[in-house]
Amino acid sequence: MSAHHHIQPTPDDDTDLARWDDDGAPPTQPRSSPAAWLRVGAELGDRLVALSGRQDLLVTCRPGTRSGAPAAFFPTLGEVEFDARLFAPLKHHEIHPRIVGDEERYPAAWGVFVHEAAHAAHSIWTAPAGANPRVVEAALLLEESRVEGAHLITRPTDRTYLRTSARTLVMPDIAHPTLQGIEHAAAVAALILGRRDVGILDAGETRAVADLCEKVLGADLLATLTRIWTAAHQCADHDTTTMLAHGQDWCDALDTAAPTLPVPENLTDLLSGAVGVVMDSTEATDAADLAAQAAATNAMATRSRTQANDRAQQASRRRQAAATASSVFNSGGATVNPDGTPAPYSNPVTGTRRPTAAEKSAAARLSRALRAAAYRERTEEQTTSPTPPGRLNMGRALARDAQRAAGSIPSAEPFTQTRRRNSPTPPLRVGIAVDVSGSMRAACAPVASAAWIVARAAALTDPDSRTATIAYDTHLTALTRPTHRAPERVTTFGANGSSHNLANALDALDHGLELSRPGAGRLLVIVTDAVYTPDETAQAVTRVKQLTTAGCAVLQLTLTAKSQHLPGTTLLHLPQPSSAPAAIATAATDAIRRTR
Repeated sequence: MSAHHHIQPTPDDDTDLARWDDDGAPPTQPRSSPAAWLRVGAELGDRLVALSGRQDLLVTCRPGTRSGAPAAFFPTLGEVEFDARLFAPLKHHEIHPRIVGDEERYPAAWGVFVHEAAHAAHSIWTAPAGANPRVVEAALLLEESRVEGAHLITRPTDRTYLRTSARTLVMPDIAHPTLQGIEHAAAVAALILGRRDVGILDAGETRAVADLCEKVLGADLLATLTRIWTAAHQCADHDTTTMLAHGQDWCDALDTAAPTLPVPENLTDLLSGAVGVVMDSTEATDAADLAAQAAATNAMATRSRTQANDRAQQASRRRQAAATASSVFNSGGATVNPDGTPAPYSNPVTGTRRPTAAEKSAAARLSRALRAAAYRERTEEQTTSPTPPGRLNMGRALARDAQRAAGSIPSAEPFTQTRRRNSPTPPLRVGIAVDVSGSMRAACAPVASAAWIVARAAALTDPDSRTATIAYDTHLTALTRPTHRAPERVTTFGANGSSHNLANALDALDHGLELSRPGAGRLLVIVTDAVYTPDETAQAVTRVKQLTTAGCAVLQLTLTAKSQHLPGTTLLHLPQPSSAPAAIATAATDAIRRTR
């Protein structure tokens, strides 16, 4: 088995032609690349620049090669020849190496090309005239794994292709060896185990060859050979003397140990079988890695599609919520369907009334409580400096003088300045959604009162505060709107509806009050017994989860023991409906107090 097939001297075509001069046969025609493969060779040459770091190389691609190897590098010509048959079953018009990524369709061929690129980049040393051919052959054997290891340092992602090249390049040399006996086993060890030690192959994959070579060569000789190829891996690209010295050490080790080692009669078959096991193992590993990578890519693509669909659905919901909020809050008190069309015969509003003295007093108390909860202490920030302004710290001043006297650069900063900044007062956002189905009649009066109290208090507290109240059954009706002005009168309503459309009510409140946007004390109050259908509950819970995730507090007020709990809300049961205004006021105060 010969490793030098991949590094060739300058060919002598005239000598080849001269063989036919005297035998009467017609002279052979020089083999040249068919025109169809010229483009492929040119594009391989373009990619060779990045692979080898050299711009002075030519790539010829044609069926068959002058050297007989699948590919070869001619250092003196600056040429890499490549057998086009490696691309089979692809045709020349199907191959476009200039396109990065096209090599994934022919990994075996590309692996051979990467191997030759490694030779082009790192096989810089040349044997001097008169060097021992056997020593040169041994050095070139060590060169195979050395150049691949050096290539991996700069292009670690090419490991997969170098693994495929091992199957393409090594196996034919095993089947048709030029070395015999112990030298054959040593060469197999260098080619397989040497690639293991530079990280091309895994230790588990090469165990069959390692065990066989230890049995044939002996543990001592195999350890000696391992030290030689490991040292060669550290050799510089241009160091001819050291590479030839390693080649000499290789020959000396074999000459010393070979006479005492028995050679199995079927050694070639044993080595071919062991290498076949290694190559099957690497192929299985590569296939498993490729399948895992494909599965990961598919999972990522699926996740991306899912995320894109989620974003599209969220955008669609936001547009629908904006349309719903616009139709509800701009309807002039009329009842609307979720799509914005009027529903005049389902309006729960029964009229308006003047607020009572107790309601005015409650609004004033809530306004004071909200202002107190929203108050933030001024923040203080202390800074130091070597010069005024600021308060002088004598300890630091003395330290600065001492540093200056000692000849060092003064670092102490004796002047301290305190800056005080007022913290902004957070506004309040309170949305109230009240169920006006037939089972909620007891809540109508206290919720109407609570809606007016909260809206009035918010307007008195901060001009940026907003509140809104929506009555919902199948349809939606705005009882109070998110405006700067406090309502003058209390809107009264009844509860005679059927079904429940809480999801659209929450969308309208969220969009109208920006309940999902940080920077304000945000509270959503849902007054309902939550006796819904599964579909109604699922839609409502989805909106509640979105709001709680965004940091909005969600409170559910119930009036009867038969009420259900909406998941995600804080449940508050009120045996006395008249306590609803106080409960909502307390929750609003807590919401603005927690705002940071």
